[in-house]
Amino acid sequence: MIEVRPFATLGHADHGWLNARHHFSFAGYHDPERVNWGRLRVWNDDEIAAGSGFPPHPHNDMEIITYVREGAISHRDNLGNQGRTEAGDVQVMSAGTGIAHSEYNREDVTARIFQIWILPDQQGEAPSWGSRPFPKGERAGRFVVLASGRAGDEDALRIRADARLAAATLAAGQNAEYPLGHLRKGYLVAAKGRIEVNGMTAEARDGVAVADEDLVRVTALEDSEVILVDVA
Repeated sequence: MIEVRPFATLGHADHGWLNARHHFSFAGYHDPERVNWGRLRVWNDDEIAAGSGFPPHPHNDMEIITYVREGAISHRDNLGNQGRTEAGDVQVMSAGTGIAHSEYNREDVTARIFQIWILPDQQGEAPSWGSRPFPKGERAGRFVVLASGRAGDEDALRIRADARLAAATLAAGQNAEYPLGHLRKGYLVAAKGRIEVNGMTAEARDGVAVADEDLVRVTALEDSEVILVDVA
């Protein structure tokens, strides 16, 4: 089952400094048909104006992954962690028993990010945060796992959920396959480019919900950057 969710149908909130699209119910946007996709609870497509950002605010018991599409984002939290994550890289935060953090765009250009929340398998654990650069060339023509809670993904940033976030960059005409398994759910978005997913066409920033499919085959109809989340 492949369901394409066009970008224009997503929830929308424009706060001036923040222009956000919501793939799932979030804040003032509620759609009973789009509350979650398995353990995937939030996928926000955020554009953050230069010199602005999210002031300190708390989270608990949620795995929060930020994938930076363009620009960079700077993180600071009450545990003393701080860092800057650039385009094509990810940061992960296991909110656990509670963490307060800020996310600012300290650059002179708009930052464009995907913020993804996954429900954890364990609750009440100590909070943590992590970020690191990944070689961009490794994901050319294939999916590379960047964040994971699954066994065997030692090179990925760790999250506390039976889930993965993978990314691929594809030149026009290239294919990449991801072995999902029919008992799991996938959700993918092309950060840029036009793609086909198991024969269904999706434009840049459309959501593609996948279920009951053993294999996800993505074909780039133009140069594309694809982000995929695999959840139970």
